[in-house]
Amino acid sequence: MASALVEPQELFERLDDPDWAIIDCRFELSRPAWGAGAFAEGHIPNAQYADLDGDLSGPAGPRTGRHPLPEVAELAATFGRLGIDAQVQVIAYDQSSGMFAARLWWLLRWLGHSRVAVLNGGLAAWERAGLPVSTRAVSRPVRRFGPQLLPALAASSAQVAQLVESGALKRGEALLIDARAADRFAGENETLDAVAGHVPGARNHPFAGNLAADGRFLGARELHQRWSQTLAGQGAARAIAMCGSGVSACHNLLALEVAGLPGARLYAGSWSEWIRDPQAAIARGP
Repeated sequence: MASALVEPQELFERLDDPDWAIIDCRFELSRPAWGAGAFAEGHIPNAQYADLDGDLSGPAGPRTGRHPLPEVAELAATFGRLGIDAQVQVIAYDQSSGMFAARLWWLLRWLGHSRVAVLNGGLAAWERAGLPVSTRAVSRPVRRFGPQLLPALAASSAQVAQLVESGALKRGEALLIDARAADRFAGENETLDAVAGHVPGARNHPFAGNLAADGRFLGARELHQRWSQTLAGQGAARAIAMCGSGVSACHNLLALEVAGLPGARLYAGSWSEWIRDPQAAIARGP
């Protein structure tokens, strides 16, 4: 399928397709064990669970953010264990917004796998549609996932620092777009990281603005209008998405894809890596 989003009914009709892999990505940053417990209590039939900390991130270190990218070989092994190869259509879902599912969506694309979509509205939309849930644990036959790394999809702290130091962000020659809520971006309400604020020259586009009240993505036309304002006439290829730790930034990248504005990169380390450098520049305010 070509779309970055899938609707509940379409997924329901393909539940037994061996070439469709369903991955439950539910997670809570404040309660890391919650997602696996919620999965055990009920999930979409034939789904398998992928944990943000254990499966979709590498180990955090003194110079990394909270959710660094996994090593390519380890991530490829994870995907193979989940029964994914080049022929498999992957459907990722989480509790509602798609924030955690979007991380899996981006990681697969980073390794060259384009056959991946996010369930629009997550498990909440699935249940509203009256579709079944299961407590039965399943596993797919292991497949060989051959990564085709696309390094240009990611940006490093050094690359972001160069944009800050050169003034490219202030001049609008490049865009750094922060997906955190406005109060965290402004440095007024930091609950996850040791330092509050944002990268100088960054723009704020909270990922929640991609969603309707029911947790589903806004339509492509409305997303295009909203993102065109944030991009301010620049192409998405000049944009780098960031957040607190490289998770909700993937939601903004997914929204750009839905809006027909592909090409932006992910600053995977994001704010939690930026502040590891005691010399890093910090801005506060809107």
